[in-house]
Amino acid sequence: MTRGRRREHYQWNMDIVGVSGIEAEAELLAAITTFFKRVGVTSADVGIKVSSRKLLQEVLTRYGIGSDAFAPVCVVVDKIEKLPREKIEDELRELGVAEGAIEGILAATQMRTVEELEALIGPDAEAVKDLKQLFAYADAYGYRDWLVFDACVVRGLAYYTGVVFEGFDRAGELRAICGGGRYDMLLGALGGENQPMVGFGFGDAVIVELLKDKGLMPDFSRGDTQDLVFPLSESLRPAAMRVAASLRESGRTVDLVLEDKKAKWAFKQAERIGAERVILLGEKEWEAGNVRVKDLATREEVDVKIDDLK
Repeated sequence: MTRGRRREHYQWNMDIVGVSGIEAEAELLAAITTFFKRVGVTSADVGIKVSSRKLLQEVLTRYGIGSDAFAPVCVVVDKIEKLPREKIEDELRELGVAEGAIEGILAATQMRTVEELEALIGPDAEAVKDLKQLFAYADAYGYRDWLVFDACVVRGLAYYTGVVFEGFDRAGELRAICGGGRYDMLLGALGGENQPMVGFGFGDAVIVELLKDKGLMPDFSRGDTQDLVFPLSESLRPAAMRVAASLRESGRTVDLVLEDKKAKWAFKQAERIGAERVILLGEKEWEAGNVRVKDLATREEVDVKIDDLK
């Protein structure tokens, strides 16, 4: 395992099903860039490479390479930024790709603007139309500065069929942050009925490394819990549940201790989670219609009538 790659990770997936237009890709990219902005990452820190599988398909068709070779060629092209050119050429030859076609494929992957793409395969090509529309929508959303056209991006998985995209660290120190694309034929390949589908996967491993590097990692050691409710005896657990429910209904964030713990543990737990108060339920106080409230900032303890607790 290397930096930004773990044997186990959490992943945020977002997919749109049933929308065949580029509007779906544009909305997903809006979600990704909104997330970046909300955690403090800017377009100077991160970019999103975009391309289309249809581009490579057009190039292969021009050189008479059949559809059976498309997915294996995509896997090789996906390695272009990771391997020397000679190694890429060797792998393409092993797939039976002719020398002229190899030169054409590598030349196509060097394009860095949609205008270059349009000059190569023409304005009526689906890849050109899709990408021009995507960049227009990006302007409308206001995240155009995040996008970079990169013909090398094909994504290694065989099921992608159209626009593909990949978030990257502009400093070039980390692996891909997130990635996805259109996969309209996947359900059919699995025995179902095909549907227009596009989505992305966004793992926690690389973004955590980036946030650490930028000093943007949130402090999760203290939460936003306001009250910790703790029954001093098992018989008061139903009462503690009622108190917790009442406080939550009033808008408070409440942690209810569900296990059989000592009071000392409860106070330490309240400090660990950054709670403002500990609400103690004791037999004597409850019989009198009260709960004991400890303010963790002032360290003061007072008995409060149950109906007055807010």
